[in-house]
Amino acid sequence: MPDTEQEYKKQIRELEQQVRLLREQVDFLTRKLYGTKSEKTSALEIEGQMSLFNEMESCADPDAHEPDLVEVEKHLRKRKYAGQREKLIKDIPRSKVLHTIDEREQICEKCGSAMAKVGEEFVRTEVQFIPASLKVIDHYRETYECRTCRKNGTPYMEKSPVPHPPVMHSLASASTIAWLIHQKFELGIPLYRQEKEWEALGLSLSRATMSNWLLCVYRDWLSHVAGRLRQELLKQEYLHIDETHVQVLKEPGRKNTSDSYMWVYCSIRDCKQPVRYFEYQPGRGGKYPEAFLKGYTGYIHTDAYSGYNGVKGVTRCLCYTHLRRAFVDALPKDLHGTEASKPAEAVVRLNKLFEIEKELEGLDPEQKKKERIDREKPLLEAFWSWAEIHSAGELPKSKLHTAFRYALNNRQEFFNYLEDGNCSISNSLAENCIRPFVIGRKNWLFAGSPKGAAASAGIYTLVETAKANGLDAMKYIKYILSDMPGSIFLENPEYLDDYLPWDPMVQERCR
Repeated sequence: MPDTEQEYKKQIRELEQQVRLLREQVDFLTRKLYGTKSEKTSALEIEGQMSLFNEMESCADPDAHEPDLVEVEKHLRKRKYAGQREKLIKDIPRSKVLHTIDEREQICEKCGSAMAKVGEEFVRTEVQFIPASLKVIDHYRETYECRTCRKNGTPYMEKSPVPHPPVMHSLASASTIAWLIHQKFELGIPLYRQEKEWEALGLSLSRATMSNWLLCVYRDWLSHVAGRLRQELLKQEYLHIDETHVQVLKEPGRKNTSDSYMWVYCSIRDCKQPVRYFEYQPGRGGKYPEAFLKGYTGYIHTDAYSGYNGVKGVTRCLCYTHLRRAFVDALPKDLHGTEASKPAEAVVRLNKLFEIEKELEGLDPEQKKKERIDREKPLLEAFWSWAEIHSAGELPKSKLHTAFRYALNNRQEFFNYLEDGNCSISNSLAENCIRPFVIGRKNWLFAGSPKGAAASAGIYTLVETAKANGLDAMKYIKYILSDMPGSIFLENPEYLDDYLPWDPMVQERCR
């Protein structure tokens, strides 16, 4: 065969591979754009599709009886149980409105005599919305003088104490700033949209002023509590870690279009004193988690990003949700085709692992560890043996090849969770923790400066940690800004413990 013909065939094979990769990429992006956003694999009907890949002869049974017809009981919609509406409104203040007949109309239409009240009946319950309103508070303080000392020529005067404001020489109060933080960091409403709301309430408040308030309260008060939470977090033996990009303007030596990153470090789900710590960094390099976790020894739950490889002294547990997602992404458009057999089987195998984990919820760590070794380890070993066999021959750079490499290159890290029953098979907790930031980012788009990004990270730390500890985040912020100004926590750092979200006083006042 001439060399030119061999070259043509080689070129054709390469072009066919490129077409296959491009078609796969188009199908993947189309599914991402128009398909379901849920990661529940039940929506893909993979379990049912697996039977399509078996030979018909393996399931055929000529002696099988036809199934009997069974009358299926019709579906009835569940009625709402009694008291459901009352349960919804039990914590809302309520009042009674009694509708009466005017005295001039309390005349009997038949005989013209005056009527007497004989009772009243309940008609309905409704919820009334009362719009927010502003109130101006003018603070005065009294001055006292000792008249005796004055007569003796040694005058003595004393003024009554006044609470310190959260921001000096401003209109800001603890409740005002707590509402700002609630709007931006919990509801994702950017400051430029809050301007209009404040104006509707009667106060022309610019976004620059609001930004200054937030920066000041973070610098003077909130940063100290956030730093204390970081210390508590690093005492814990198990962490979840994730990161997401954020655009930050005015970074020294960088373009405004450069990607910076918000990192989140979380306690595990069953932690008694959970912390959600956010940290802004100008990049995604491994030096950032290395610096944060310097001296830390314990388990960290992450994805397979190589930036975590340089963290010393930790045991890394990789996320099976990410692994399953890689095989879901490898599913072709046609789930009935033979190309879907391998990724579908991988998803089914991994789903069995998640099903067992659901059954093990509530067990103590030692018992969970034993059950995992007995029930899950054989499944994992079978999965990796299957992956080694079926990964051969897959088109390089294809989604399925990438998924197999993801599993095979990180086998030990995927097995590490078996060492301790407190570890998790998923890093979804960190993803859920960082989701409020991602939702807010869609609205405010970017941070105006590195200082603003750092302040946002600290405020997100307090808000999400408060929520993780069962607190009302707005009440928690208001409590800190009402009580902390004027305290001597700088001279006595142990006073900061009084503002941690699990402190009994905080729990009592901020729920």
